[in-house]
Parts: sequence; structure tokens; C-alpha cells
Amino acid sequence: MLNEVLNETREKMKSTLSVFEDDLQGIRGNRASTALVDRMMVVYYGQPTEMRQLANISTPEPMTITIRPYDNTAVKAIESAIQEANIGVNPNVDSGVIRLNMPPLTRERRQELVKVLGKRAEDARVAIRNIRRSANDDIKMLEDEKEIGEDDAHRGLDKVQEMTDEFIKKIDDAAKAKEQDITEV
Repeated sequence: MLNEVLNETREKMKSTLSVFEDDLQGIRGNRASTALVDRMMVVYYGQPTEMRQLANISTPEPMTITIRPYDNTAVKAIESAIQEANIGVNPNVDSGVIRLNMPPLTRERRQELVKVLGKRAEDARVAIRNIRRSANDDIKMLEDEKEIGEDDAHRGLDKVQEMTDEFIKKIDDAAKAKEQDITEV
């Protein structure tokens, strides 16, 4: 019983970390990254569709993202989705190919991105703590129902705290690395 709670807790924390790391990919750093647009939603024939399903996305140069739609009728929809996303760059369309020339980050924009990063990191830490609280509640319930003993309950609570510390450290490390990428000139 206790092992099930611990395994489930670890999986939830891993999932939270994975979502956070994916989220970091969408925050612009010093170089152009396809992650900035590949999950962007485009209204294509009335259906919201991820950009990566509609086009080949690449970075031929450090500050350029190239989007080649599989279907030329998607060009206008992709162009308007990029403009609506407000990522700070205007798309250039040239014979069915969309180019995003990323301007260098200004000091103000870097500071804004660091604030966004800080908020997302805190949201991820809160999610980890919520998972911890839920696991602790489950362990206490098992103890109250006499399915595990007091010693096992204490060991379980300690193990949950260790996992919490481990995943919060991973979130902090990932955030710190992304912050360096953003602030590096």
C-alpha cells in the first residue's frame, strides 16, 4: 500500500517536472528555438491544430526560425496565429515559407522573461508541494485505517519529503539554467 502511494507520488512529480521543462522550451532564450512555435495553436479549417502538425519547423541560423507549411493554404492561418501569439516578432512570408527573424533581446525584455520564468518555476514548485500534501494525506489515511504501522507512516512521510526536495531542486536547476540562457548577452 505504502509503496503504491510512493510510486504514484514519484510519477506525478516526474510528470510535473516534465511539463515544466516543456514549458521552459517555449520561453525565448538567446537563440531562436523551434519550441517557441511548434506547440502554437493554429486555427486550420476551423480546428485548433498544433503548428508542428501543419509545417516543418527549423532553425537554419541562430536567430531565424523557418516554417514550411505542408499545405500552402495554411500559410495565412499560421501567419495570423504567430501575430496573435505576440512573441515579439513579425512573420515574413516569401513564396509559401514563413521566416521569423528574432531580434536581439533588449535588457527590458530579458527582465520580463526572467519574471515570467520565475512565476512558472514557482507554479511548478507549488504543484510539487500539492502532490506532497496529497501523498501525506494518503499515508495518514492508511495509518488511520491501520493498513500500515506508525513507523511505516513516518518512513513514508520522510520519503515523500525527500522526493519533494529532489524535484524542487531539479526545478530550481532547470530555471537557473534557463535564466542564464536568457540573460547571457
